[in-house]
Amino acid sequence: MDTKSLGKTSVGMEANIAALLSYLLTFVTGIIFYILEKENKFVRFHAMQSILVFGALFAASILLQFVAFMLWPVLILLNIAGIVLWVILMVKAYNGEYFKLPIVGDIAEKNS
Repeated sequence: MDTKSLGKTSVGMEANIAALLSYLLTFVTGIIFYILEKENKFVRFHAMQSILVFGALFAASILLQFVAFMLWPVLILLNIAGIVLWVILMVKAYNGEYFKLPIVGDIAEKNS
């Protein structure tokens, strides 16, 4: 997709940059861009997907820390998967792609 066709956002930056930044600090910047961006569906989609994916990973990480000390290998794998997913989603957003994850991508699309 031509990133020029994505246009500007209501926050005054290119849509692909705003979409990338919605993943930068995981769900925190997702929330910020979801609140600030009122018009650009591409940015709102990536912001909502960031909120859903990294909010769930954050909650699962906290839950696993409290469940049992024996699950620390699962927590390490979850954190590695989160970092890999974080990088992939930022690259896809920067390249102007609607890269939809299973389940949360559909929810993000409905709420963008």
